[in-house]
Amino acid sequence: MLVEIARRAEALGFSTLATIGRESYPTYEELVTLAAAAAVTERIGLMTDILLAATREPVLLAKQAATLDQISGGRFTLGIGAGALGWDAAMLGDPPLSGPERAARFEESVEILRLCWAGERFSYRGKHYTLEDVQIRPRPYQKPGPPLWIGASVTAAARRAGRIADGFVGTPSTGLDNATRLADAYKEAAREAGRPAEVIQMRDAWVASTRAEADAVYGPHVMTAYRYYWEHRLAEFANMPEGTKFTLENLAPDRLILGEPETCVREFQRWQKTTGASTFLLRLRHAHSGGPPHAEIMKAIRLFGERVLPYLKG
Repeated sequence: MLVEIARRAEALGFSTLATIGRESYPTYEELVTLAAAAAVTERIGLMTDILLAATREPVLLAKQAATLDQISGGRFTLGIGAGALGWDAAMLGDPPLSGPERAARFEESVEILRLCWAGERFSYRGKHYTLEDVQIRPRPYQKPGPPLWIGASVTAAARRAGRIADGFVGTPSTGLDNATRLADAYKEAAREAGRPAEVIQMRDAWVASTRAEADAVYGPHVMTAYRYYWEHRLAEFANMPEGTKFTLENLAPDRLILGEPETCVREFQRWQKTTGASTFLLRLRHAHSGGPPHAEIMKAIRLFGERVLPYLKG
């Protein structure tokens, strides 16, 4: 399935193939999956979206990313996040970290990744990691290393991305107003840090011949994914009015991009104008449900490529 998706996406002119990165999801290992995609493609970019740094040892991750960047000829982007839920640490057998501790460990991981990719021998002493006499060879294909895009769903994390990342990836399940606030916070922090800003919006999106078809094929799967966030009132849904019912009709406006090609084009253009996004990542498959079915995903990729993408280039 992956090989078919990668080849079709490249043939239709998509810029990037991204894999989801949550160790708790019943999905393939992201970096191995992207290595397989690299072997059957020539141009399309490859990205993790979003790999939780808390579940990876940073030197090993640096080696894996450098290897993938080499074998793909410089097509790899490492999308990472600090993680927001207690099971991030629990999966490693560690006690859950507080928000500040999790953020500090994440920032140390980013520092170590970049030190590894520089190719020089180094030692590192931080609060969470201590390394002695480390050197990674060969260096990544891209210099100084693969772009680091950081995902964020709250303001503090968006500002952290502005300080240390090469790009900011907005969370897919939040609405347009909050997505814009997060993007603005990121851009402000990047400007203060003297870094160029690049906004990437990950969206739950589906194109079909009609809105009714999009709702029927994609709706049950995206709502399965949203149920956990809804029930725990996480950042994406914290401000929903009391009494709002958990329905696609209530959650879709200014959040999901659904419908016929013309509607999707208008919605992407609206999101681009409002948030300043240079790139959109489309979450077509949901790990919570395992769907939509592969055949439906292939149909949507073709329709996006033929009827939506040509109107969004540039």
